[in-house]
Amino acid sequence: MTNSNPPARDVLKLVRERLSEHPLARVGPGLITGVADDDPSGIATYSQAGAQFGLNILWTMPLAYPLMAAMQSMCARIGRVTGKGLAANIKDAFPPYVLYALVTLLLLANIFNIAADMASMGEVTEMITGWDRHLMTVVLAVSSLLMQVFIPYHRYVVYLKWLTVSLLAYAAVLFTVHVPWTEVALRTLWPDLKLDATTATVVTGVFGTTISPYLFFWQASEEVEDMQGRTGRTALLSDPPGAEAELRRIKWDTWSGMLYSDITSYFIILATAVTLHTAGITDIQTAAEAAGALKPLAGEFAFVLFALGILGVGLIGVPVLAGSAGYAIAEAAGWKWGLERRAKDARGFYGVIAVAVLIGLLLEFTPISPMKALFWSAVINGVVAVPLMVVVTLLASRKRTMGIYSARGPLVWLGWTATGVMGIGAVMMLLPSG
Repeated sequence: MTNSNPPARDVLKLVRERLSEHPLARVGPGLITGVADDDPSGIATYSQAGAQFGLNILWTMPLAYPLMAAMQSMCARIGRVTGKGLAANIKDAFPPYVLYALVTLLLLANIFNIAADMASMGEVTEMITGWDRHLMTVVLAVSSLLMQVFIPYHRYVVYLKWLTVSLLAYAAVLFTVHVPWTEVALRTLWPDLKLDATTATVVTGVFGTTISPYLFFWQASEEVEDMQGRTGRTALLSDPPGAEAELRRIKWDTWSGMLYSDITSYFIILATAVTLHTAGITDIQTAAEAAGALKPLAGEFAFVLFALGILGVGLIGVPVLAGSAGYAIAEAAGWKWGLERRAKDARGFYGVIAVAVLIGLLLEFTPISPMKALFWSAVINGVVAVPLMVVVTLLASRKRTMGIYSARGPLVWLGWTATGVMGIGAVMMLLPSG
């Protein structure tokens, strides 16, 4: 008499397969990219916006959400459909000067951004532990670099996913302070703003921080990494049977990841609005300064939560900034690349990552202040964002590149709208404030 019950190992295998099909188990590149968007430099920008304008700048986040999600969704789609990163696709579809200009500006902006992020992380660590900020900046930078170089992607990505939980710290801060929720809802929908150069500068900074070029390169390449890490997966152009499920997964992952990021940004603006702005503190230079200013107003617990959030997202933001530069340059140069590869098999790729982190670290020990580094990062990002967004939207809707999976309809229109908004912002940023 045969036993009709399947062996225990087959049952476990079936359970694992079912769990792996659940949407929550499949979040990855979109979630990590979204959290990296709220890096310490982003926190500084959102904190300054909340401190300076209070609740009247909250409206930017609901408006930014569909625009950032559409751009990142197109980047993810490009990577998964073609099996190549963004730089490799630009190389195939556009003249060389377009690729070289975009990649060079990206590298410069990322290095300045890394410098600002690491300075904030070192400063926050000193505030919490009392240890020297410069020493802690070195420790954090070297640790981050070693993990990227020596830990394979399939293990490293687990670490990044766990770090995304750190964003919840900013939601928790709101439980430690009084929030006038009726006023919050009103000002989110109907802000009381004076339309002048100062307002335009802050709004441009918020949108520029939310929709950042380095995230485009990272997400497209992470989709390729994710694809290669799963046995039997190939580019959708050569694997039509798996396309429908993968495109659904990309949509879920990207839009949910950007929503998590956008809500967190909203909470950061809100937390600083109801504390710093209410207390008359309207000038915040760094994320660490925002955390320190919270301490006497909202208490030790709020300060610690805010500070830990800065450290957590910094540990994601720095690898993403360095990694996106590595992907872009390696793809442009035709080198082997990928966080799954060993260092000796992708020396150019890991070399770029190392150079970006180490130069960013060296800037910490020069007369260039973190705010100057952040300023130059914002300027370069403002210059590169608009042409890059044009390129991404054209690639995503280009049938010669994407075949039957080319983007169309609302996704493309949102892409062009985002490009227009960023274009107006870039012009306003570069015009003299007087």
